[in-house]
Amino acid sequence: MLAHDGHNCLDVDECSDNNGGCQQVCVNTMGSYECQCTEGFFLSDNQHTCIHRSDDIDECLENNGGCDHFCRNTVGSFECSCQKGHKLLTDERTCQDIDECSFERACDHTCINYPGSFECLCNKGYILYGLTHCGDVDECSINNGSCEYGCINTQGSYECVCPPGQQLHWNKRDCTEAVKCLPNGKPAPRAHLTCTKTGGAEVCSLSCPSNALFHADTENYTLSCGVPVQPDPLAPPIKQKAKFKIKDAKCHLSPRTREKHRDSTRQNIQGGQFPCTDDCQVTFVNLKCDSSKKRRRGRKSPSKEVSLITAEFEMEMKEEEASDSCNIDCVREKMKQKLQNAMRTLRKSINKQQFYIQFSGTEYEVAQKPSRVPEGAETCSTGQTFQDGKCVSCGVGTFYSGEQEQCVQCSPGTYQDMEGQLSCEPCPSTEGLGIAGAKNVSQCGGQCPAGQFSTDGFRPCKPCPLGSYQTEPGRVLCFSCGGSLMTKYEGSISFRDCEAKVHCAPGHYYNSSTHRCIRCPAGTYQSEFGQNYCITCPGNTTTDFDGATNVSHCKNQLCGGELGDFTGYIESPNYPGDYPSNVDCVWTINPPHKRRILIVVPEIFLPIEDECGDVLVMRKSALPTSITTYETCQTYERPIAFTSRSRKLWIQFKSNEGNSGKGFQVPYVTYDEDYQQLIEDIVRDGRLYASENHQEILKDKKLIKALFDVLAHPQNYFKYTTAESREMFPRSFIKLLRSKVTRFLRPYK
Repeated sequence: MLAHDGHNCLDVDECSDNNGGCQQVCVNTMGSYECQCTEGFFLSDNQHTCIHRSDDIDECLENNGGCDHFCRNTVGSFECSCQKGHKLLTDERTCQDIDECSFERACDHTCINYPGSFECLCNKGYILYGLTHCGDVDECSINNGSCEYGCINTQGSYECVCPPGQQLHWNKRDCTEAVKCLPNGKPAPRAHLTCTKTGGAEVCSLSCPSNALFHADTENYTLSCGVPVQPDPLAPPIKQKAKFKIKDAKCHLSPRTREKHRDSTRQNIQGGQFPCTDDCQVTFVNLKCDSSKKRRRGRKSPSKEVSLITAEFEMEMKEEEASDSCNIDCVREKMKQKLQNAMRTLRKSINKQQFYIQFSGTEYEVAQKPSRVPEGAETCSTGQTFQDGKCVSCGVGTFYSGEQEQCVQCSPGTYQDMEGQLSCEPCPSTEGLGIAGAKNVSQCGGQCPAGQFSTDGFRPCKPCPLGSYQTEPGRVLCFSCGGSLMTKYEGSISFRDCEAKVHCAPGHYYNSSTHRCIRCPAGTYQSEFGQNYCITCPGNTTTDFDGATNVSHCKNQLCGGELGDFTGYIESPNYPGDYPSNVDCVWTINPPHKRRILIVVPEIFLPIEDECGDVLVMRKSALPTSITTYETCQTYERPIAFTSRSRKLWIQFKSNEGNSGKGFQVPYVTYDEDYQQLIEDIVRDGRLYASENHQEILKDKKLIKALFDVLAHPQNYFKYTTAESREMFPRSFIKLLRSKVTRFLRPYK
């Protein structure tokens, strides 16, 4: 209240008015008051009435107290709690599954929620490590990717390569003799580029009967057709690269409407402008369309879209075209001229938006003017369909039909081993049609099974001779056991069939030269018995020691977290997987002017068996004598919140070579220093941690974010007391905060 001088404020003694409403003892405090009970009594939930301890009833004995899962009797009341992976709803009785997949950073790739738990899955070509993270699989470390010659690892995949003079077999593993020039007979087409004049305008169409690969996102796509020719210094392929700009258009392959197609067929069609059919062949085409918004001189008109198409063409020519009057170089020059002429024609057709790509009988426009999308409608990239509220790529064994606007199963005699494609690949086999929806070439039929081979990979086949093996179908060779080792029988399908002199345990590989088992080097692992290789750890992970037996031993060494001015977090390397040994992480939190730091440690897992070999410390600076805010070397599953004792925080986490654990993920928030008294009052109140449900709030990523919003800006507390927001926090938690926030912001009302 205001003093008589009209300037100073005096504390109001609430206890002087009807004992403050307290049944027994009223204690006045600065700006507030509290009720207390005499010995033998305890304060009820209404914070005013006192109950005799002998009158306490165990509510859990009747119908489990109405609790879904667990009921714990307390003095004068009871408390419900839930099984792990569930949370208590605001009625403080009902338990609900926690959807971990709704959290940020739950999984690197795909998250699947289960009752009480969740699971992370990785995309093809990636493997799970650290429980939630996905790293690229180095297939080349797995028996050289089963490649005959060389292996190149790529993100999410790999490719086999061949020496000069050889080309990759259709099985994408073996190498065969390269054909430098086209055969005399008409070759099987790899790509068709035809340009005609329709009604006085150039119209170009590219069809891709085989070896098509399509990748798209929201603003660009890449399409390749055919196979690049292996470099040969004696007869290099003829190449041409050109760039085209399309104004007011976006990169989105759209099926050509039947009306447009019908109108074009009515026009007078003149002769082809690119007569490369008999004497030459387009072997490879790569088209990249990019309409991502790039600012120019700091500005970009929102109504204008510019798409940039980069086209690369490769050609081969027939050897018989060379003659005395025009040698091989002369013929090549003619071919180059033809390709350049085709590029000029192509440019005209693209400028007039008359360039089309054909897949599985459907023509697509390479770019189109933006169309108005109905409000609420979802548009997906070509190759995707809208399912269950999200865009999903057509799976393997299917292709996207632009005409039907849905995923269609591959017909017998074709296959598709990639997602989101616009056509299926023809099976290489000449016998048998295979199955419908074939997901890889091995389902086409007619191939040599594992343990057998032939000159082309198809029947009739021979078994792998003694001393060799083959793990895959459709191969033209078998791999030697090495070191003069023999197999137990012909037709072996694995190195484990080789009669090695010792049987190597997991964590080791067999060296065929020394006939010894060698421990897998650091950064690799082997989980199987009797193998002759070790697998490289995924992504940027490595192992603590050599001889690793599982991918779970592969750990990310990088110190984790995001440091922001107002909120952020730090986490141990490889979290939530076990952290690596011998790490030394340092973070520095330097808040803006007049702001202080609040830390919440939801839980921390450091093995006590190491006698404090793994330590997390928070202090003012790196100096050991500086003010320490927090230090621990043990596991605590009970959360704690505290304010920093210094304006800045220097945080260090060190581990030794001993045991490891899950580690920690510690969030923090900075708040206005004018609220220091309020924040200290909240985090030091034992009731914040006394209830298991209040503890779960400090562990719930969504609720801690809301709590931080209140702590960083206490006036936001009132938006969380609305009817809608009360569904987030238990009533007891809101009641705990209400008196503190209200008393701080409205001390005399």
